[in-house]
Amino acid sequence: MCVMCGKSFRLRGDLKLHKGIHTGDLPYACVECNKSFKVRTAEGASAHTYWERLYSCGKCNKSFTKKGSLKKHQRIHTGERLYSCSKCNRSFTEKGSLKKHQRVHTGERPYSCGKCNKSFTEKGSLKKHQRVHNGERPYSCDVW
Repeated sequence: MCVMCGKSFRLRGDLKLHKGIHTGDLPYACVECNKSFKVRTAEGASAHTYWERLYSCGKCNKSFTKKGSLKKHQRIHTGERLYSCSKCNRSFTEKGSLKKHQRVHTGERPYSCGKCNKSFTEKGSLKKHQRVHNGERPYSCDVW
């Protein structure tokens, strides 16, 4: 746990990197632009080019590091839906969304709770459910 702000981390290395926010310690510098970063970039790429977003959407202000990500994003603007459900004719912009949707028809519930055997169609739903068992209450009121 960070003694400065109370934030906690699963890995000791993540805590060490986080502390750089408070200390200003940014150990990785780019030789091209002199900017500093708290994490090392992908092997073979400088910090400058690794973080650069070269692919911009002409319809909105979003930009992306990969051309494929831009193409996927642009489907929002074009309305292009390449993936259709054969059971109900709903269509989706991403293959993963179609796969999740098809669970409605198949009854597949791949995410199971180890404590009570309830199962869910999405991982996020299982995570929310597990709070019942571990007593986690991640949201608090800031007013009082």
